[in-house]
Amino acid sequence: MPDPAKYRIEVTPVAQFLGDQSDPDAGRYLFAYTITIRNIGELPAQLISRHWIITDANEAVQEVRGLGVVGKQPLLKPGESFLYTSGSQLNTPVGTMRGTYQMVAEDGTHFEAEIPEFTLAMPRVLH
Repeated sequence: MPDPAKYRIEVTPVAQFLGDQSDPDAGRYLFAYTITIRNIGELPAQLISRHWIITDANEAVQEVRGLGVVGKQPLLKPGESFLYTSGSQLNTPVGTMRGTYQMVAEDGTHFEAEIPEFTLAMPRVLH
């Protein structure tokens, strides 16, 4: 088991509804999300890949896996952050996203950074 103090990544998501790109009549709801990935561990670590679990209000689950984020595999030294914005489309006005980033530390240790679940919601749908 890796030493948790050495391998710590903090992930902070913020989502917003893209009303101008959505078409509720067609069941198409677009969202942007900005993720801040911060290395709060003791060793430099590189983000290698991602695994997203996207769930809509009908409990339909979509899993997305791929290398890097927005075409990059950032290397974060202790204390450094990487910020990026991407998007997701749902068939319902509300849903959630969560997942993990697969990381590799400078010493070769592979570990996962958890992406906390966050809500995608069209304004005035959730009360």
